[in-house]
This record gives sequence, C-alpha cells and structure tokens, in this order.
Amino acid sequence: QVQLVESGGGLVQAGGSLRLSCAASGRTISTYVMGWFRQAPGKEREFVAAINRNSVTTYYADSVRGRGTISRDNAKNTVYLQMDSLKPEDTAVYYCGASGSYIYSDYIRKFSYDSWGQGTQVTVSP
Repeated sequence: QVQLVESGGGLVQAGGSLRLSCAASGRTISTYVMGWFRQAPGKEREFVAAINRNSVTTYYADSVRGRGTISRDNAKNTVYLQMDSLKPEDTAVYYCGASGSYIYSDYIRKFSYDSWGQGTQVTVSP
C-alpha cells in the first residue's frame, strides 16, 4: 500500500483560498487514481474530486465544481487540491485517497480507495 500524508489545511475566511497537498510514499502514485474526500462533523465522508492516472480526466462533486482544482505531479509523488471561493460549508477534515480501480464510476465512491491519509482540517469562517 501507499502511505499518504495531507497538509495545507487551516483557518480561512469565506472567499479565501487554500491549497491542500497529499504526499505519498512507499509506492509511486502513477499506478493509482487519486482522490480527495471530506468529512464534516456528524456527516459521512463525501467525494470532492478525483484525477486519473495520467491527469487527462478529472472529476468533481457538484458542490466544488468551479471552485476546486485537483492536480497531480507523479514525479513528486504528490497530489494537490486548490480550493477557491471557500464557503463555511466547506469546513471539514479533508482526506486524500488512492484507488487501484479502473472503473470510472468507482472514482467518486470511497469504497474503491485502498489507502487514506490521516486528514487535514479546513475551517472556513463566515
């Protein structure tokens, strides 16, 4: 399995931006679809964004489409999530995941992700 460590979270005012990073070790991420999910208190972990192995295709939840940009640098073994125009409802712990699936419809589903990081807290104040 690949080990994942997220960073870049913090406290930001509504309308601000954050860039989250997910550094991988143990295996190259080039063989994985990489995704970002988030979990707010009392809620299920939900899909945010995913990117396929060669960065050709990206997927976004409706709630972040147009405000979020996922990218990856396979040479650096790192995945990024740029979040702009942040809203209080974006407040959550953000998790990075790695999926070995080749089924497109799986990429938005958390069960298809084999490895997870410990998460990074994002708090957006009104």
